[in-house]
Amino acid sequence: MKLSELKSSGHPKTLFGAFLYFDVSFMIWVLLGALGAFIAQDFALSTVEKGMIVAIPILSGSFFRIMLGLLTDRIGPKKTAVMGMLLTTIPLIWGFTAGTTLSELVLIGILLGVAGASFAVALPMASRWYPPHLQGVAMGIAGAGNSGTLISTLFGPRLAEIYGWHAVMGFALIPLIVVFLFFIFTAKDAPNQPAPQPLRSYFSVFQVKSTWFFCLLYAITFGGFVGLSSFLSIFFVDQYAISKIHAGDFVTLCVAAGSFFRPVGGLIADKIGGMKVLLGLFAVIGICLGAVSSLPALPVVIALLFVGMMCLGMGNGAVFQLVPQVFHKEIGIVTGIVGAAGGIGGFFLPNVLGSIKEMTGSYTFGFLTISLFVLVVFLCLVLSQLKRKKVVINHTVSES
Repeated sequence: MKLSELKSSGHPKTLFGAFLYFDVSFMIWVLLGALGAFIAQDFALSTVEKGMIVAIPILSGSFFRIMLGLLTDRIGPKKTAVMGMLLTTIPLIWGFTAGTTLSELVLIGILLGVAGASFAVALPMASRWYPPHLQGVAMGIAGAGNSGTLISTLFGPRLAEIYGWHAVMGFALIPLIVVFLFFIFTAKDAPNQPAPQPLRSYFSVFQVKSTWFFCLLYAITFGGFVGLSSFLSIFFVDQYAISKIHAGDFVTLCVAAGSFFRPVGGLIADKIGGMKVLLGLFAVIGICLGAVSSLPALPVVIALLFVGMMCLGMGNGAVFQLVPQVFHKEIGIVTGIVGAAGGIGGFFLPNVLGSIKEMTGSYTFGFLTISLFVLVVFLCLVLSQLKRKKVVINHTVSES
C-alpha cells in the first residue's frame, strides 16, 4: 500500500476536512480537563469532584455520539457536522460569558459532549471515500484529530494564567469558526452514501457480537487515551507539585504520542491485521500503567505515560481498521456506539483515579486497578485467539 493511493482512491480535501473538524472539536471537548487545575482552584473542588468535572464532557459525548452517528447514516455526515459545530458554540459562549456556579459548569460540560460526538461523524465521512485496503490509514488520519488535545493542553493553561479560564472558552470560538468555514466549502459526502433505513434496522447492530467486542476494545484504547488526557494535569499537579503550565506541557507531550501514532496503528493493522496489533499493544499498555502505579520520579513517569499513550493511540487506529471490515452500511451508527463505549471508558478512568485517591490517599491503587483490568482483557484476547486457531486446525484436519 502506497500513501499516494489516498489521493487517487478517495477525496483528500474531505479527508483533511474530516481531520480538521475532529481536531478542533476534540480540542473543545477536553477544554475542562486542560483547564481543570484552574477550575479546581476557583471552585475549591475535592479530588472526587475534580475527576467528575473533567469526566462529564466525556460521558455526555458518549450519548451524543450515538445520536450524531445515527444522523450521519440518515442525513449524511456533512449536514451532521455543520449542525454539530453550530451547537458547539453554545457551551463556549456560555463558559465565556458566565459559568460562575458549579451547576452551570456541569451543564457546560454536558453540552461540550456535542464536540466529542464529532468522532461519529468524521470517521464515517472519511471511511466511505476509501476502499477496504486503505481503511486503517484513512480512519487513522481522520482519527488523528484527537491531536486537538495538544492545543488545549499546550495553550489552554498559558492563556488561563494570563486571561483566566473563562476567556479561554471564548478564544476557542476562533479556530472553530475558521474550521467551520473551511469545512463547508471543501468537504463532500461520498457518492456511496447509503440510503436512509428504518430506525429499528440501525439498532439491530446491538444484536451483533462484534459490536460489543469492538466496544470493549475501544473502551480501553480510546477511553484510556481521553481519560488520561483529561486527568493527567491534575495528577501531575497533585502528585509532583509542579506548576499548572508545566503540567500542561507534560500532558501535551504524552497526548502527542497518542495522537500522532494513531495513523501508524491503522497503517500497521492494514498490513498484519488489527487483532495482532492490539494483542501486542494491550500487553505494553498494562505493563506501563502498572509501572506508573509505583509513582516513580517525574522523568520516569512521563516516559512510561508517553509509551502508554502512544500504544493507546495506535490501538485506536487498529480498532477502527477492524470496524469497517465488519460494518459498512451501518458505519455511522456503529462508529457512534463504539465511540460511545470509548467515551464511557474515558468517563470512568478519571473517576476511578479520583475516587481511589480520595479513599486511600494515593494514586497507586487507581493506576494498578486500571493496569490489571487491561491485562485481564489481554489474557482473554489471547485465549480467544488460541481457541479460534484450534477450531480452524480441527476443521482443516477433519476435512483432510
